Amino acid sequence: QVQLVESGGGLVQAGGSLRVSCTASGSTSSVNDMSWYRQAPGKQRELVAAVSRSGSTTYGDSVKGRFTISRDNPKATVYLQMNTLKPEDTAVYYCKALTLWGPVWGQGTQVTVSS
Repeated sequence: QVQLVESGGGLVQAGGSLRVSCTASGSTSSVNDMSWYRQAPGKQRELVAAVSRSGSTTYGDSVKGRFTISRDNPKATVYLQMNTLKPEDTAVYYCKALTLWGPVWGQGTQVTVSS
């Protein structure tokens, strides 16, 4: 099985930057796509960005040009670099991994952007 642990969330002013990380443990060779989702209070969880094992990326429309997803396969870690943050980026950010046994979610990390 696979477990995910996120880190790096926090409080930042609008216009600032933050990087969150997600490290997988366990049967990491079974991990394929990794992605970041976010959920703001009262809203549905939405895709932020995804990266395949080969490095192909996908972004949600609201973060294109501001956020960058990357992964380090030997470290079994995926990163989300967030630049030019806006108050509307405030949410709990969740890491998700697609494994041979199905999707696995992390516990989430809070990102708060103050205006």
